[in-house]
Amino acid sequence: MASDLFESPDYYGVDDLLSEEHKLVRAATRDWVKKEVSPIIEDFAQKAAFPTQLIKGLAEIGAFGPYIPEEYGGAGLDQISYGLMMQEIERGDSGVRSTCSVQSSLVMFPIYAYGSEEQKRKFLPKLASGEFLGSFGLTEPNFGSNPSGMITNFKDMGDHYLLNGAKMWISNAPYADVAVVWAKNEEGRIHGLIVERGMEGFTTPETHNKWSLRASATGELVFDNVKVPKKNILPGRSGLGAPLSCLDSARYGIAWGALGAAMDCYDTALRYAKERIQFDRPIAGFQLQQKKLAEMITEITKAQLMVWRLGTLKNEGKATSAQISMAKRNSVEIALKIAREARQMLGGMGITGDYSIMRHMMNLESVVTYEGTHDIHLLITGMDVTGISAFK
Repeated sequence: MASDLFESPDYYGVDDLLSEEHKLVRAATRDWVKKEVSPIIEDFAQKAAFPTQLIKGLAEIGAFGPYIPEEYGGAGLDQISYGLMMQEIERGDSGVRSTCSVQSSLVMFPIYAYGSEEQKRKFLPKLASGEFLGSFGLTEPNFGSNPSGMITNFKDMGDHYLLNGAKMWISNAPYADVAVVWAKNEEGRIHGLIVERGMEGFTTPETHNKWSLRASATGELVFDNVKVPKKNILPGRSGLGAPLSCLDSARYGIAWGALGAAMDCYDTALRYAKERIQFDRPIAGFQLQQKKLAEMITEITKAQLMVWRLGTLKNEGKATSAQISMAKRNSVEIALKIAREARQMLGGMGITGDYSIMRHMMNLESVVTYEGTHDIHLLITGMDVTGISAFK
């Protein structure tokens, strides 16, 4: 088993822009990843198994709802701290970061932002502690990039709601204790409902045969006449904007997270290039290898500055959905390119589980699609700069 020798690249001294608290949060998360994730993750990815033993540790380092106030079990950290945590966790594995993103941004965030005080007190502390694992139901078999077309629906039955439909490609679903599910009422208005494990008619079949996010649990949420208590509806907001605001938070975390995967691939390739001897010299001394490494660190540096600036805007409440889309798209795009170039630099060794690169590459093929596809985010930017929607 190779030791995790990762060192974070910082070509432009971006660390000078971080507070001491930011650096402590990052260091604590990095140490935990090196100790708990790196030694086991290749084996779990090869077996396509979800490392449930990591849930407790993720909770202990504050990775579940780090920006949720302490009174509800969160760590009360700012958005840059959240981003740095996602960066370090995805440096370990995108699937592990997905677990955190869903728990934090897609389950805890809507309950905190749109839930009743009773809902906050009941669910947030248990989600923060890892006692509860959560999932988020928006995507359906026939509606992905067009969530407004969803057919999952609920009817008012007097003393409860009756929920029917299905969601798919749901991270954490097979292990979820609670699910924040978006469905249409009888008037076609979208609302969020908290569905709990054990409710009759609620099942979570697992999705198998994945070549990506193999160490993440993916499944479906199926609702067959599920009786949902009226107290479980999120009262604070309805309409499509409600789930989309959750996606903004998740996409923000991905913008930082994918950068972590890019950093890991670069660091691995740099170390390998300095050690691998061909033609009587390290391959790091050849022009084409230096070109690859120089382009990698350039893109990483640009992305570091982008996500840091986005974090400051988010802390100030000024970050727009379009700005978040741009950062998510950019980070994932550069991470994929860096992973592919790094794989080439390692030659045949790059496809083995002795190194993290191929696993990152496969994982990123999911990250480039979920929480808004690569093309959809491009069109969001296009609409923002032109004022004209290309979606219809």
